[in-house]
Amino acid sequence: MKPPVTIRTLTDGGQKPTDVASQIADFLDGAKSSLELAQYDFDLGADTARIVGDAIRRAHDRGVHVRMVYNVDHRKPIPVPPPPSPDEALIESLPVHAHPIPGVPDLMHHKYVIRDDEAVWTGSTNWTDDSWSRQENVIAIVESKAVAADFRRDFEQLYAFDEVAGTGAAPSWHDGVRAWFTPRHGEDLSHRIAQAIARARRRVRVCSPVITAAPVLGALAQKVSSGIDVAGCVDETQVRGVAYQWGEQGKSWKLPLLARIAAGTFAAKPSTPYGSGTVHDFMHAKLTIADDTVFLGSFNLSRSGERNAENVLEVDDAAIADQLYAYTDSVRARYPPLAL
Repeated sequence: MKPPVTIRTLTDGGQKPTDVASQIADFLDGAKSSLELAQYDFDLGADTARIVGDAIRRAHDRGVHVRMVYNVDHRKPIPVPPPPSPDEALIESLPVHAHPIPGVPDLMHHKYVIRDDEAVWTGSTNWTDDSWSRQENVIAIVESKAVAADFRRDFEQLYAFDEVAGTGAAPSWHDGVRAWFTPRHGEDLSHRIAQAIARARRRVRVCSPVITAAPVLGALAQKVSSGIDVAGCVDETQVRGVAYQWGEQGKSWKLPLLARIAAGTFAAKPSTPYGSGTVHDFMHAKLTIADDTVFLGSFNLSRSGERNAENVLEVDDAAIADQLYAYTDSVRARYPPLAL
């Protein structure tokens, strides 16, 4: 049975913010009873705020119950991931029951919407204009009541608490899709991805801003040396920041593993360093392909990702794997090789 998953991909300069805003509005316009939004960052320009905001207002006027959780108060010494800047004035102007979640010490890093307990919009993209126009991102729409129920359980945990610790529904298979949630299953997820990479016999593709989770680092380094077709793309600016931090923290044992990966066919996007008022053009897609198994969602392949509130879809489908294999290769073809 083909999984009920539709994939959409974004590239730097490949679409306008209003294009994605209109797609989101179409998804929201299908709601009849409920919408649950979990958004790490929600900061839109005038045009996109009108498109998305009007869709939320139309839903409210139809009697749809709309709730939202979002991340606030994140401070980190380096921007991995870059800190959010949710527009709380915009959120307060919308007819939603909103609940801020402190991003200290760990982040509420989800980017999903549950519609009527029947469908889920998820993936790697934050709800900002730069995310929708200047970043690489992957969006998945899942039409499954069972998968939506897993996301709903995760949302209820987040909505009930003021921290992400301990949240995360147990992973389970429904309709050919397995939904993973962290932090409760963060280490399990890293090991699951590493095992899929280790088992791959034909191909491995990875897109992630950084790759720092030890099991994934080790599996990729070994696979690069094995002769299997391994390639991917990272964000150069963020990887260099992580490498510097490793040196400062005495974790230089990870650098040889990263160097071995860099010796393969990995590209690195030279993004603009994070700063107030700068363009946010990071390589932001988060996906792993191991033969015909795909992992995609909000999860950076990092130790901090294991501790954040994240979600990942595991899908075993050749057509989806082929689509994202081609997407990954198109992304890495745009940027220079990863060099440390």
